[in-house]
Amino acid sequence: MHFAELPDVRAAHSPNAPCLADDVVDLDNAEFLAEVRAAAAILRRRGIGSGDVVAVMLANRVEFVVALFAAWRLGAAVTPVNPALTANEAEYQLADSAAKVLIGQDGGPVVTVPRVDVADLRATADAAGSSTGAGESGGGPGAIPPAATDALALLIYTSGTTGRPKGVMLSHANLEAMSTMMVEASRVDQDDHSLLILPLFHVNGIVVSVLSSLLAGGRVTIAGRFKAEKFFRIVEAVRPTRFSAVPAIYAMLMELPESERPDTSSVRFAACGAAPMQADLIKRFEGRYGIPIVEGYGLSEGTCASTANPLEGLRKPGTVGVALPGQEVAVMDPSGRPLPQGLTGEVVVRGPNVMRGYLNRPEETARTVVDGWLRTGDVGRFDEDGYLVLVDRIKDLIIRGGENIYPKEIESHLYCHPGVFEAAVVGQSHEVFGEVPVAFVVLRPGANVTTESLLEHCRGSLSRFKIPERVIAVETLPKNPLGKTDKPALRAELVSHAFPAV
Repeated sequence: MHFAELPDVRAAHSPNAPCLADDVVDLDNAEFLAEVRAAAAILRRRGIGSGDVVAVMLANRVEFVVALFAAWRLGAAVTPVNPALTANEAEYQLADSAAKVLIGQDGGPVVTVPRVDVADLRATADAAGSSTGAGESGGGPGAIPPAATDALALLIYTSGTTGRPKGVMLSHANLEAMSTMMVEASRVDQDDHSLLILPLFHVNGIVVSVLSSLLAGGRVTIAGRFKAEKFFRIVEAVRPTRFSAVPAIYAMLMELPESERPDTSSVRFAACGAAPMQADLIKRFEGRYGIPIVEGYGLSEGTCASTANPLEGLRKPGTVGVALPGQEVAVMDPSGRPLPQGLTGEVVVRGPNVMRGYLNRPEETARTVVDGWLRTGDVGRFDEDGYLVLVDRIKDLIIRGGENIYPKEIESHLYCHPGVFEAAVVGQSHEVFGEVPVAFVVLRPGANVTTESLLEHCRGSLSRFKIPERVIAVETLPKNPLGKTDKPALRAELVSHAFPAV
């Protein structure tokens, strides 16, 4: 089914069933369809039609999802824009995507693209009524475009850690494939209630938390900006069956006072992605809150997820599980040959979820998708049970005097220290060895730990060449909008501090 049809299908099947809510709005299926039709009418009046791109620059709220379906109803694609971007950053994405209009809110950056205020998207009875009728048969907002599943649906811009952000082209077929995979792997059905806490400007929030639930007949509650101290009050109030988060969020929830013992009985499981989650953190979180953590792995270029630990069956903390149904995942050597179980190489993915390519970047697309295989840039191996173990990012590899060092191994060891809350290891230039590892750590409140004691901790278990040259204690680690540690920012801190020759 083309996603443009979904609001109509849900409204026809169960018009009064709950569909989408946030802190302000609570829509049933019929109301959601009315909102989508009204928003589509507004976009049509702004000249939006098949093949156009609509930019959406909103914080998490119901209108974001309404805008998605309104654009798709007209045959247009959507590029979600991080509302934290500066005017220059936003202008780059708007120009690169050739967005024809921007849906925004008060206080957003001033840009040159024509703007639609989010308040204008709210449906009224008159607007909903005027968007039906003749439009149903005349190609207006009430009509649904032909089911061109290969048509562009989303333009997701990468975080740009290796240069200017690139537009990842995802088709309706990509979205349908990924959503269907999530429904099957997570046993999502009409009783599903997804609590969204991740940003909607990323494909995880759109596909995993919203589309898969709506496709299965379930409902979605948008929680707004995450605050650890309020999170479980929301869980107790709305009674979700699942949510998706990143390791930093789970770590923050574990730092809540020990007296925090919420009622989480409605939650079947919580997903974790974007960055590897420490096995010890998974164990402690599950033990304290009684919520199973299902860790998975994927990229925007693969429409979000490619592997996951099974919801039913063996879950192995420290791994990212097995391939989702309908996908192939392999580990290859630099020449593109598959490697056997246990050997380390680049993780590659193949399936109907793999992107159409990077917008206007055919050479980069050709380097990234080779013979149908998406080259992820991640290093991994399969363990004895066929579960994928991520070793590190290829670009994060540190080569010290010819020896390969994977920062994740050092980080994992630092996380085992009871005084360490967060850790990140990056390479710093060295006149003799080329590069040496340097560790940044955030200590737990009240921890009586010195950087020298952390180095001694590393010496107890790591080879000599893997020992960090130094450990730097910081109050926080920089994060990108998805909650991943911003290692380029940490490397920039070290650029002008190369170690002298010894």
